[in-house]
Amino acid sequence: MARPHIEPFVDSTVAFKKFRMPGFPRGMQYKMLSMDTDTGASSMTIQLDPGYKQPPGLSYTDHEILIMSGSIRLGGEVRGPGTYLYVPAGVSLPALESPRGCKALYMYNWAEPSFEESDEDHSLGQRDRLHIFNSYEDIYWGTGNKYPAVAPGCLVKILHMDAMSGAYTFLYCMTPKFHQDNISYHDCTEEAYHIFGTSWMMQFGDLPTGGYFYRPPYINHGAFASERGILALGRTGGELFNYFHFNPWTNPTENHERAAAVLDRRKPHLYEWVRSHDGHNHPTDFEHPHHHHDD
Repeated sequence: MARPHIEPFVDSTVAFKKFRMPGFPRGMQYKMLSMDTDTGASSMTIQLDPGYKQPPGLSYTDHEILIMSGSIRLGGEVRGPGTYLYVPAGVSLPALESPRGCKALYMYNWAEPSFEESDEDHSLGQRDRLHIFNSYEDIYWGTGNKYPAVAPGCLVKILHMDAMSGAYTFLYCMTPKFHQDNISYHDCTEEAYHIFGTSWMMQFGDLPTGGYFYRPPYINHGAFASERGILALGRTGGELFNYFHFNPWTNPTENHERAAAVLDRRKPHLYEWVRSHDGHNHPTDFEHPHHHHDD
C-alpha cells in the first residue's frame, strides 16, 4: 500500500528508537513520520548522537537531509542548521561525523534506507544532481508563483524540484497573523514538518513545533492560520495545483471528480484525449521514451 493519510502527528509524543539497519553505523536514532510499507520509502526525524561517525558511502535511493539543530562535519567542513542535502542514488558522500550531536529530517524517496561504504560513486550515480547548501542563508524567500495562490503571508524557498514530475521540496513560512479561510486539496501527495512554530487548521486545531502530516491526493485541508508564524519543510509528489472551495464535507472521490471537471474547463482537448484512452495507462512519451509512471 502507499503511505497512509497521517494528520496530525507530533513527534515529541514518541521516543527515539535505535536505528538498526544493515550498513549504518551505531549512534543513530529515529522517529518514523511516515512510510510506504511496499517500497520502504520513508520520512524520519533523525538524531545523531554526540561522536557519531559515518565513513564515505552511498545509498541506493535518492534521499534528502535537512539539519534542524546541532551540526555535522562533512568532508572536513562544518555544516549547521539549515543545511540541506539532495543526494541522488549511487552518489558517494564523504565521511560524516557529528562531534556534538545533531537533529535532522531524513527522507528516502523511493526505497528503504540503505548505506554502503564507498568512496566512489556507483557507475549509474548522477553526481551532477547532488546539491548541498544552507537553505536558511543561501536562498531568498519568494511567493512560490503558484496559481491559484495562497493568501499573502505564506512565503517559499524551493530547495529541489524534479523536472519530469514537478515534485518539489521547499521551506515555507507563515508570517504572524497569517490566515486563509478557504478549503484546498491537490492532485498530488503533500507532506510537511513544523521546524518551528504553531499553525492552526480547522480539521484538528493546533499543529506545534515537531508537527507533521502526510496527505494523499484530494484530501481536504483548511481553513488555516498562524498567530505567531511558523517555519516548515514541505514536499509534494508532483506539480502542486491549489483547488480552492468552501465545503469542508466533500470527500476525496468528489474532489477527484471536481478536479477532472476543472481539467475539462482548462484543457478540454487534453481531457477528451485522456477519456478516449481509458485503460491505456502509459502513453508513449517521445521526449522520455523509457519513463514509466511508477518510476
